[in-house]
Formats: sequence, structure tokens, C-alpha cells
Amino acid sequence: MNDLDTREWLLTNGMGSFASGTVSDVRTRTYHGWLIAATSPPSGRTLLFSHLEASLELPRRVIALGTNFWGTGQVEPTGYKLQRSFEINPVPKWIWGEDDWQLSRQLLMPYGIVREEGETSWRQGDKERGRLLGEIRDTSVVPKESPCPQGVPVSSLGDRILIQYRYEGKETAILRLRVLIGDRDFHHQLIATKELHFSQMLGQQQVCLQAINSGNFGTPWHLRWEKGNYQPDTVWYWNYQLLEETQRGLGDREDLFSPGYLTVALNPGDAVTLEARVGFPKPTSDILTSETFNKALEAEQERLSQIFVRGMGGDNGDSFEIPSRFLGDSLETEEHGNMGNIFPPILPSPPPPIPSSPIWQKLLRASDQFIVYRASIAGPTVIAGYHWFNDWGRDTLIALPGLALVPQRFELAKGLLETFGRYCHYGLIPNAFLDVGGEPFYNSIDAALWWIETLGLYLEATQDWEFLAEQYPVVQQIHKAFMGGTRYNIQVDSTDGLVSWDTRNEALTWMDAVVGGQPVTPRRGKPVEINALWYSALCWASRWAEILSEQQPPAESTRLVKQARRYIEQAKQVQFSLQKFWNPHLGYLYDTIEPDDRRNSQIRPNAVLALSLRHCGFSQQHGRQILDKATSRLLTPYGLRTLDRSDREYIGKYLGNPEQRDRAYHQGTVWTWLIGPFIRAWERFYPEEPLPFDWQPLLDHFLNDACIGSISEIFDGDEPHYPRGAIAQAWSVAEVVRHYPR
Repeated sequence: MNDLDTREWLLTNGMGSFASGTVSDVRTRTYHGWLIAATSPPSGRTLLFSHLEASLELPRRVIALGTNFWGTGQVEPTGYKLQRSFEINPVPKWIWGEDDWQLSRQLLMPYGIVREEGETSWRQGDKERGRLLGEIRDTSVVPKESPCPQGVPVSSLGDRILIQYRYEGKETAILRLRVLIGDRDFHHQLIATKELHFSQMLGQQQVCLQAINSGNFGTPWHLRWEKGNYQPDTVWYWNYQLLEETQRGLGDREDLFSPGYLTVALNPGDAVTLEARVGFPKPTSDILTSETFNKALEAEQERLSQIFVRGMGGDNGDSFEIPSRFLGDSLETEEHGNMGNIFPPILPSPPPPIPSSPIWQKLLRASDQFIVYRASIAGPTVIAGYHWFNDWGRDTLIALPGLALVPQRFELAKGLLETFGRYCHYGLIPNAFLDVGGEPFYNSIDAALWWIETLGLYLEATQDWEFLAEQYPVVQQIHKAFMGGTRYNIQVDSTDGLVSWDTRNEALTWMDAVVGGQPVTPRRGKPVEINALWYSALCWASRWAEILSEQQPPAESTRLVKQARRYIEQAKQVQFSLQKFWNPHLGYLYDTIEPDDRRNSQIRPNAVLALSLRHCGFSQQHGRQILDKATSRLLTPYGLRTLDRSDREYIGKYLGNPEQRDRAYHQGTVWTWLIGPFIRAWERFYPEEPLPFDWQPLLDHFLNDACIGSISEIFDGDEPHYPRGAIAQAWSVAEVVRHYPR
């Protein structure tokens, strides 16, 4: 067992569906399978097709190529011992073999979204046809059998995976492929019961499969093959053990059903292609051939090249000019002197060409795996991480610059901002969407402020002032709600202009782990990064009000100018009040000013976040002291720790059952995404000094560790910093894309 390579691979299709497994081909997680389909994109993810158990029959022996862990402790068969190689690019490829034979297998999950002819963006189309995304649901562009009945700018949606085997040898061989299936939520294991049955309807070179559980029908799907003979042979395989789930203290036993097996005769050099697809078979389906796989691979590579190999392109709505007086104003206070540039310049400049180095292209490919379509809002969103996370507002907005602005996917960025802005309510941006109906979750104090910050970065990149005019009412709504008070007792304190909140048993910041109904990291009151975001939001709002005023009739222009002045005055007050967070004894920022005005002096990375925003309210002297402390106490080769190692609450290993892991989540665990704010802050306060961070360990992790070709969510705080949590995390990848030297 020590020889098994349990590093993982991941395929996605832009709808939330995925396929995943290990290098050695052994299933170790509940989330491993070849077709985990998002039945309500990107949610409703259901394991339908687990895998094919392969054996190769030669004239004098039968060779089992699979590898399984069983609840008895056995590993059987041991096909991993015959594995010669594994590749991840351009698709996962395994090769098994001995001196006289070799069998390869490739897997490909084609992109599941087919756009309307001529439609190139995430937006519904022009304003006359679609107005804002989602206001008009034109169901005519979506087939009735589509899982997304709401109108979308696509002609079809589909979940499928292609599998291709190729044989080389001295003699003719028989490839036997036993089909292992299920029908279960991807968070839970399948257990054989007398109420659970699977129907199969055999057709020409295909079989349609569907679960029936206590009279309820599951998701239909079908498997088809290029050649071979299928033999129905129903049998349950009981008691698989999923060792990663054992280590995580979760359910770790599973049964899988096999409806039958396929037998294919292969001469040396022969290949056979199979396809598993959600839904009932269509009479008009293309004939499956060996070229089907190659064409699908070419189509995916062309799709990625069209996304990433282009410049600015298109009309960015540059209808406004930037008033010259907004090319930088300093803000001075009597006590603190010049606190920095409250309005850094917006200077239009062509974006740099996207580099084409192999590592950079792999990073871009990894970033694309998180961009998905959400049916319930008929628009784009971002999966926070694979395997188990859904789409979250905060994660999406923090990841957006790396996922969309740096690669110059400006229409995608606009679609994401537009979608989340459209759902602004109570002055809050959703932290999560429900899958079907109902109100989104608004349990985040910072998502609305991240929306403003990210909107500002988008506008700097595109000069899209028309979009600013569309979205400015959302900015005003957020400001009004924070000033007057909104959910969770979120409100600006009139005495100092800082944002505060006070609701027990809630966790509204990004440190949001809750155990037993109690936040592990309670941060009620005035968190430092929230108020840094508030300051930056006021700076953005003032600038935007002035820009918009230049294009309005006199009466409206006067109103906007007055708004801009109010925002400036508020920004000055907030900047002055931000100095309350300075801890002179520690040379660092207090993490939170609590409702009773006590200060939390724990050394956390939120101080670094406060330094990294587009508008910073802290002095050069304080910024350098903060970064010096963060470098010595929090910085690791994989990101920043969430708590200083010397703190009595520090937990250095993210291990154990779910409660133990949640207690460690923000109490010392390293988060990769925080390396981005650290780099931005360093470049601001130490522009002439080399970055005290070596990219190589993180790059090695990306290329060779955990999920090969992606970046883990978290790492242990203690050395050697083992990767933990989700195997592929959106903001981890996004912040590396944003800052990796290129």
C-alpha cells in the first residue's frame, strides 16, 4: 500500500460536473468517480458513473488492471503494480504494461455548454434583446430536455465523459470492462438496499441506465461504445473502503452496482472509445468512433486558446473621459501627516500580452476549471473549490481579478459583477445562492465591500464607464445600508465612521468556521480588514461620483458632486479612525475592536489584507512594521498562517474529525490565497526590496502534488506544511495567476 500513488486528478466541464480520481487509479474519496453530474448546474451533483473495472485477457493469462481498497483491509486487485506511467496534460492518461503488452487509457470531459451562434459572452446579449442578464428568460434557446429551463445564451447543455483505451502487444487480446455505477448525492456513500434497483435498457452499442429507489426514479444516463459486446450481468460490489474519508472522520464504506460488462477484441494498435452521457439516448447522436475522442480534445484545446490567447478586444464602453483632477490627490491629517494617495491614478493603457510559457498556460487552464454556469440565476459563477464546495459570493469576488481580469476575460468579469450586483439586497451581496427558488444567503459582512473593490479593479482595467453608470445605484444601495444599518446589526458607528456588527452565534467575515453553533473565531465588532475595505469603498465611490458627474445635466451633476464630497469627508474620517487599530506595543494592527471596545491583539493575516487594497489608509511606517511582523510570524512557502505560532490558541495541524478540523481552520492553518494580499502589500510598502517569498515550493505543489495541475485550499501551519482541505481552490489558483512572475 505504501507504493500506491494517491495524488489526484480533476476534470470539469463548466457546469459544476466533474470527474476525479487518483494516479494509481484507486478510489480513496466519496468524491471520486468518472461522471459526477450537476443535475441543477452547478449543484445537485450526483455520482452516476463510478468507473470501469478493466482486465486484459491474453492467450495464457488474465491480467486485472484495477486497484481497490476493501473494508477487510485488503487491496485487490493490484493493477497499480503494472502501471508504467501517468500523464495529466492534455488529459489524464494511464499506461499499464509488461514486456509483451501495453494498455493505455485516456479520459476527457468535454465542455458542457454550447453557445448560440454568434454569442461569445456570458451576458444575455444586447440590451434590446436581454436588458440585464436574467431579466428576460428566453426559453426558446434551450431544448426542453435541458436541465436549465430558464433562458440562457446557449443552445444546449450536457454532461458527458469520453474514455479511450488503446492496446499494443504481440497477440490479440480481449479487453473486459465491468461497469460500476451508482445514483447518490456526491457527499454521501451508496449503500445497497432492497429498495434500490437499477433498470437497464440495451440498445445497439449502448445501454441506458436509471436508478429506482423506493419507487422514485433517478437521473437517466447512458453508456455507449464504439465496438464490442455488452453482457448484462447484475451484481453488487460491497464494502469498498475510502481511506481519505477514514482519515477525515467521515463515512468511508460504499457499495457499487454493476449492471454488466463489455467485451472488446483488440488487435495490436487497436483502440476503443466509450462515452457516458446524462439523459436518454438521442436518435440523432453521432456515431462513436476513435476519432470522436480526438475531435473532442481538439475542440477543448481550441476553446481554451480562444479564451486565453487574445488581447483587449471588443467595445469596452469607453464613453467617458477621466477628469484630469482625478489623477491623484494626497490626503493629509494633522496628527498623521501625509497618509498616502487617496485617489491613485486611473490611466488607460493597453493590457500586456498574455504570456505563453508552459507553466503560465497550465495556471490559466487550472483557473478555467472554476468558472461555471448557474441555472438558478442564468449566469456565470465561480465554484469555490473541488470537490465539495459550491459557489460563494466572497470567494468569487476575491478570485475574480486572477480568474478574469489578469487573463483579460473582461466579459466574464462583467457578467460576474453584474450577476452578484443584481442580487444585492439589504445593501448586502449574496454569500451563496439557493439551487431552486428561495432567497440567497446574505450572511457576509464583506461580500458587498469586496464587490465594490472588485468593480473598481474591473473599471481600472477596462475604462468601462457605461458599466459604471449601470452599477452605480448598487454602490449607493450598499453605502446607504451600511450607514443606516442592515441585517446582523451591521452599521457604521457615527462616532468614528467605522463599520461594526454585533450578532451572536454568527460568523460574517471570511474566518467563518462554526462548531456547535459557536464561531471558532468570533470577530464581532469592528474587524480590521472590513474597515479597510470600507475605506477603499468610500474612495472608489467618491471617484465614481465625480466621473459620472462629468456626463450629466447640470442638476444631476451638482447632486453627484455633492455626493463625491460627502464620500471624501467620510473617507477622511475613516482613515483617521483606522489608526485605532494600531498596536504600538506589538507594532501590528489589532485584529478586531470588539463591541465593548476591547482590542483583540492576536497576530492574524487580516492586517495584511488591510494593507493590500487599492486604497490604503495606513502610513508607510506602520505598513512596513506590519509586513515585517507578518513575514516572521505568518509567512510560509505556501501562504500565510491564520494565527501566530506563539499564540496559545494556535493549532498547527489540520487533522481529525470535522469538529477538530473546523477548530483548526482559522487558528493557524495556512491559506494560499493570502499570499496575494501579502505580495500586493509588499510591493506597496517595499517597492525596491526583493519579495521574501520563494515561488518554487508552491510551484512544485501545483505541478506535482495533491491535485496535479491545481492548488490546494489550505496547508498545515506546522512544517512540512502538508496540503489539506479541498484539492483545488479557486482563490488559491487565482492569486497565483495574479502574481506569479511571467
